[in-house]
Amino acid sequence: MPIRIDFADPHGGAALRCAFDPPQHTLVAHTVAQVRPLLDAVAAWAQQGRWCVGYLRYEAASAFDAALQTHTADGPLAWFGVFDQARPWPDAATTDDDPGALSWHDPLSQPQFATNMAAIHQAIAAGELYQVNYTTMLQAGFSGSTAALFARLQRAQPGGYAACIDSGFEQVLSVSPELFFDWKDGTILTRPMKGTAARGHSAEEDTARAAALTQSPKERAENVMIVDLLRNDLSRIAEPHSVKVPALFAVQTLPTVHQMVSDVRARTRPGTTLADVFAALFPCGSITGAPKVRAMQLIKSLEPQPRGVYCGAIGVVRPGGHATFSVAIRTVTRQGQLLRCGIGSGITADASADAEWQEWQHKRRFLERASQRFTLLETLRLQGGEFHLLDWHLARLQAAARHFGYPFDLRQVDAALRALVPPTPDERVWRVRLQLDASGTPSAEKFEQNSTPARVKIALAATPFEAFESEFTRFKTSRRAHYEAFAPTDPALFDTLLYNPRGELTECTRGNIAVLLDGQWCTPALHCGLLAGVGRAHHLAEGRLREAVITLADLPRVQAWAFINSLRGWVDAELV
Repeated sequence: MPIRIDFADPHGGAALRCAFDPPQHTLVAHTVAQVRPLLDAVAAWAQQGRWCVGYLRYEAASAFDAALQTHTADGPLAWFGVFDQARPWPDAATTDDDPGALSWHDPLSQPQFATNMAAIHQAIAAGELYQVNYTTMLQAGFSGSTAALFARLQRAQPGGYAACIDSGFEQVLSVSPELFFDWKDGTILTRPMKGTAARGHSAEEDTARAAALTQSPKERAENVMIVDLLRNDLSRIAEPHSVKVPALFAVQTLPTVHQMVSDVRARTRPGTTLADVFAALFPCGSITGAPKVRAMQLIKSLEPQPRGVYCGAIGVVRPGGHATFSVAIRTVTRQGQLLRCGIGSGITADASADAEWQEWQHKRRFLERASQRFTLLETLRLQGGEFHLLDWHLARLQAAARHFGYPFDLRQVDAALRALVPPTPDERVWRVRLQLDASGTPSAEKFEQNSTPARVKIALAATPFEAFESEFTRFKTSRRAHYEAFAPTDPALFDTLLYNPRGELTECTRGNIAVLLDGQWCTPALHCGLLAGVGRAHHLAEGRLREAVITLADLPRVQAWAFINSLRGWVDAELV
């Protein structure tokens, strides 16, 4: 598989999106003593008009400062390929193989995580450090196509600094959103990423969460600690008084989280080399903590294995010497049939174990997106040649396509639906299943709909619905295992009523719910964690329903129940 680079321009220009044939030369450092000479060789090849693409492991840190402690590396400390020229990005059709489903395992338990958090807090309270970036290493078995998995990862987290590199020892699939540094013509930019908030359940909540992130004292403190560290690191190679912070606490919105980023710029001193830049900055403070030396000592004591390429640096040095490197987060490595991917966060004095554990779950959602193929889904009612609430369904499908980065062509979707309308419509009710795949290709099929009872029975779930914050709950897709796990087994039951771990009602597995409370029909609010059903939205717009937070404690007060979706309409229900 050819090496591929899809790097955003940190200054707002066109992305660098290209591929490379097998390298003419490879540069490999197996020992600490070989790392700096390798970087000197990379710089020399670039000055001769070559392209150099590669990575440094996190464990290469001691090549620049013996005080930076790590585990023994589990692979080459640095690897670069040297190329005569860059080629166009390969056609998407070459990466369309299905890599199969993935199941990720975290060897770190939540109780052990809490114990290690306590150790970090103890060190912070003792004045040893201010922040530690603590991580775990997820694992999954895999035997599919690396190229297809990389394509799926890019769809899961587009933009940023994507790279697919096969070094022979391992394959590195990175979709990092974080810039390590961009260095050109004596000007260097770093953009540390620290501070995280989960995406909202609606556009309004999403905007509010992004705004709250910028105002959070904890997240701001976490970010500014690393900004100060980067300022100090850059000063080692910067011209006097040239280190500036032109952007502080900006929000970068990714598909599954909001992240806070800041810019730190400088002019490098004449004679500064690529190896000097790495000696000043590596590893990036955002994935160590501050102070860096003590943070890395604590990381080594708490994390049982080397980080590898994760938390190292991946980058390209262009002909002439322009160097762009990412911080290797959101990075999967493959060795044989084993995939590894690190997840972590910065721990400060006011961080709580529960909140940080949840942040880790948010950060790993890009892996959940890429773990198996899925289509976007709408279920419509066709009757008398007309699709019920068609415009509402198309608007929701388009919103989902925008969220997941799927192409959407309204004319193609409309043609797929119109092909199902019979030449002479009758009053039969058809259930239409409309799907949109990752390439933007729509498909539709219809099934004769059975009649719905005048009153249905639903049962309360035995356990909380843990997937209430998943994007696969907020958007309707073919990924429905989290719902299917709650499907009723008793044929007398129509559906199961779900509630989140906070004890708030959410929805049923096949539709939304409405309850009559104090003479007013209510439906659970979106931020409780549910699909914004088309039937629900229609009744809200009509004024028949209002949103509310409905808890398990409210159940004795419920005067009546209804099941709602656009296929079956409003159906009286009974909770049994």
